[in-house]
Amino acid sequence: MPMPIGGKPEHEVGTRLPDYENPPVTEVVCGLSFKPVQLQIPHIGLFWERCREEYPTCQEVAPLLPVIERFGEEDTSEAQVSNEVPLPRVWFIHRQDTGIIQLQRDRFLHNWKKGKPTDAYPRYETVIDLFKRHLVSFEMFLKENNLGEVDPVQYEMTYVNHIPQDEGWKTLSDLGRVFRDHNWHGGNRFLPNIEHLGQRSTFQLPQKTARMHVSVRDAKRKDDLKPVLLFELTVRGFPADRSRTAMWQWFDVAREWIVRGFTDLTTEEIQQKVWRRKA
Repeated sequence: MPMPIGGKPEHEVGTRLPDYENPPVTEVVCGLSFKPVQLQIPHIGLFWERCREEYPTCQEVAPLLPVIERFGEEDTSEAQVSNEVPLPRVWFIHRQDTGIIQLQRDRFLHNWKKGKPTDAYPRYETVIDLFKRHLVSFEMFLKENNLGEVDPVQYEMTYVNHIPQDEGWKTLSDLGRVFRDHNWHGGNRFLPNIEHLGQRSTFQLPQKTARMHVSVRDAKRKDDLKPVLLFELTVRGFPADRSRTAMWQWFDVAREWIVRGFTDLTTEEIQQKVWRRKA
């Protein structure tokens, strides 16, 4: 089992991670923020040539602000403002719509995502290998063009889960059947049934290497407008050890916390009946 950076595991030593035949995950994002490099718009086009066969579609989107986790006296997330002229964030989209390379002057991310409902989650090993491969390609590109180097300031990983209506729940008053810490009963209460949901929680990892941010809200899918519970788990942080070995170990630990956190926050009923838990 992966070891928390800078310390021994504090729980479930030697146990397997929970595993599901039919997990509700629809997207996994792996990425890192780094000190800005000398990237200009023409360079983005040059880098696209390296991955264009696999990722033939290019799209400009709004840049992401660099939200950095702070610990100790500044125990909040903080947005840093740069004097650099902002470049757009660019998406390179996979030809089968199952992946996105996200690139901006101070950030590199790779998304695996469901392109269509029948797409199966390829598992963590595949997702992290895709991120590694494209990050190495980006670093080689920077070196070859004398644009600087990736000097990380934060790592991040997000799992996005869609829990559709009729898969364990029918109305927002059924949340207790999905999330073990949430129980809402109408009946004789003054307040009526929940109309919309928006909840956020934060958990700190050992040795202050990261935080896990958890959010649950109701939404509707674009394809069929069917109501879903949007359940997101994000781990952000940075280990004291700046080596690449420690970096990949950090991602393994982040994934462990997301998987165990997902299991800890949801009910055994939906795990067994809908997602078919195997371990």
